[in-house]
Parts: sequence; structure tokens; C-alpha cells
Amino acid sequence: MKKFALVGAAGYIAPRHMKAIKETGHDLVACLDPNDSVGIIDSYYPNAHFFTEFERFDRHLDKRARSGEGLDYISICSPNYLHDSHVRFALRSGSDAICEKPLVLNPWNIDGLLDMEKSTGRKVNTILQLRLHPSIIALREKIQQQQPKQKFEVDLTYITSRGQWYQASWKGDEKKSGGIATNIGVHFFDMLHFLFGDLQDNQLHFSNATTASGYLEYQHARVRWFLSIDEKSLPAQVRLKGQRTYRSITIDGEEIEFSGGFTDLHTMSYQHILSGNGFGLEDNFVAIKTVSDIRNMQPKSSLAHQHPFIAQGM
Repeated sequence: MKKFALVGAAGYIAPRHMKAIKETGHDLVACLDPNDSVGIIDSYYPNAHFFTEFERFDRHLDKRARSGEGLDYISICSPNYLHDSHVRFALRSGSDAICEKPLVLNPWNIDGLLDMEKSTGRKVNTILQLRLHPSIIALREKIQQQQPKQKFEVDLTYITSRGQWYQASWKGDEKKSGGIATNIGVHFFDMLHFLFGDLQDNQLHFSNATTASGYLEYQHARVRWFLSIDEKSLPAQVRLKGQRTYRSITIDGEEIEFSGGFTDLHTMSYQHILSGNGFGLEDNFVAIKTVSDIRNMQPKSSLAHQHPFIAQGM
């Protein structure tokens, strides 16, 4: 049985990691979060030690290590801008890391982590769960079999409504979250790279605190993308149904269904990691560079590749 610790236990995504550790048959022994609204731990590991101060958490893990009870993995669910630091802490502590998206905010941070992997002999694993989604795997196989001479025309739309709390939290601070394209889009950009190959062009058409849109060209696709946390961006028929999330990808006008099947992807990710087949640092580079470049772009006024949501004035 492997021993885990978890950083960011009060975060939105932390319960999926607790569930994955439980379902793969392992033990969560210690958790850290400056916020103490962590009653969810009772549903999975009520005997786990909990800390609100990093220094006491660090001391606890060090004491375990010196007594021969070091941890195998430290899972990281902290705010985006802290991932780099917490991954390095895990490696220095003699544990492998499992880090939520985005791994880091900038591609050059990956180089530093590669050096730390070499010096510590530990490994960084990341959650790129869309690569494990059955519909995405089937689509990738279909694309590879077709080996198209011409590029696919793709429209990607993801709208996930967020309340006023979002902008008041760290997620609303671009320096901490990386902005909309990073915080809610990085998995989709990784998925596009996974499906369509090398990235060849990256353009930003529109960006504000709640919405972003642009164009990406890959080896096998031209992609118009639209991301938003603004409920007003939802299509009318979706709002009428009372839904707050809309996810769509069309390829040459054909809708690809992958709305379901998300609930077990973290457990599947842990299964792959524990079997030695997790996604590592290099797997993250293209998506991290994509969102880093988007963050530092000025929107272009060209309408040539605009997503339909932007062309229609949202």
C-alpha cells in the first residue's frame, strides 16, 4: 500500500484525488491547506493528519521520513501559481509528485523541474485526464487511421458558468491562475495537441476577465476556440434547460460527444501513474507554452478564423 500526502485539501478538485487514492487501494496520511473547510476528508480518510501551516506539515513529513515512514507520493491541488513550488517540495521530500492542471504557468518552469527530477531521482506525474477519455482515444485512433491530406476544421467551445466569487478568489487574479485560457482551457489545448499533432500557429482574437477566443493551427487541424465563465455566453437553449455548463467540439461540422465519462478519469489517471505509465513533464510542454503565449499576446483584429460565438457577437 502506497502512502500519500495531499496539498490543497480544501480545493475544488481535491475530493477527486482523495477518491482516486481510495479507489486504487492506498492510504492518505497527511493533508495541508490554509483553509480548514475540509470536512470532506471524513468521507475518505478521517484518520489523516491535517495541517493549516506549511511549516508543521513539512516537519510532520520530515519526521515520518527520518523514522523510515517516508511517503511515496505527494498530490498537489493547490492554486496554480504554487504548483511549481509544491512539486519541488515533493521531490526534495523524497516523494514522487502528482500535480493537477496546469502543471506550471510558464514553459521555462518545466526545465527547472526536469533538473530536479534528475538530481532527486523522483518523478513528476500530471493529470492530463482527457487523454484517457474513451471518446478522445477513439477519435485519435480514427484521425491517425485517416491520415488526412487536408486539415480538419475544428470548433471548440467550453462555457462553465462561475459566480461572483470567482473574481474575488485567486482564480480571478491572472498572476495566480494564469487567466481564463490557462485555468479552464489548458486541458483542452493539451487534448487538441494530443489529437492533431504539432502546434504551428497560435492567435488570440478576444480576451477579457471572463472570456477568451482564438485560433490554433496544428499539423492536422485548424481550430477556432472559445472559452468563457460568463453565464451570458451560454446558448439560449442551454440556459432554458437550467444548465450552467456547455461543452462542444465539432470536426468538419460533425459534433463529437464527450460530455459524459469524466467522473472516473482521476481514478484512471492514478491507476496509470501507479503502474508507471503516468504523463510526465515533457507531455505538458506544448499545452503550457500554448497558454503562456496566449497570456502574453495582444488580441488580433482579423476576422479570418474567428469562432462563431465571437463572429455572432456572443
